[in-house]
Amino acid sequence: MRKLIQIAALGVLSTIALVGCDKQQEAEKPAAPVAVEVKMPTDATDKAAWKAYLVDVVKRNMAGVTSGRPYMYFVPAGEDQAAQDERIAQTTQVSGVVARTVLPGNMLAFGGPDSKLTGDLILDSFKDAKAGAFKDVIVLFIGSPADQQRVQDAVAPSGATFRFVEMK
Repeated sequence: MRKLIQIAALGVLSTIALVGCDKQQEAEKPAAPVAVEVKMPTDATDKAAWKAYLVDVVKRNMAGVTSGRPYMYFVPAGEDQAAQDERIAQTTQVSGVVARTVLPGNMLAFGGPDSKLTGDLILDSFKDAKAGAFKDVIVLFIGSPADQQRVQDAVAPSGATFRFVEMK
């Protein structure tokens, strides 16, 4: 009987020691890296920096999105022919997406260095949207508060959930 008690005590002590070691190993694990917010670029021509900033803003505003990836549109600034051509092509592309509608749970995100140009693209793209066709779709506009209301008014008839994030 005495040996049985010693074996049981040894088993209990071994279990306690193993649990203690496991907790010590957990404490020694490095903490998960904290995501650092990407700052808004100051150079309107630095497309790579702007795209990184916009991706960061979109990631922080994905609540309610159930699709794998949002539709993201970077609207370039500038009045040179290349920038104008790119905006025209994007307007055509987004207008086509809006005309075909987007499945619920998706997000369309828009941003760029010039909030007015970004807002104009959204207005042009949503002008022929079918009423209620974007129910449960999120439209994210990253721009200036001065453009927020006009963009929100343009998106509203589509039934989309409008989100606004101020560029800063």
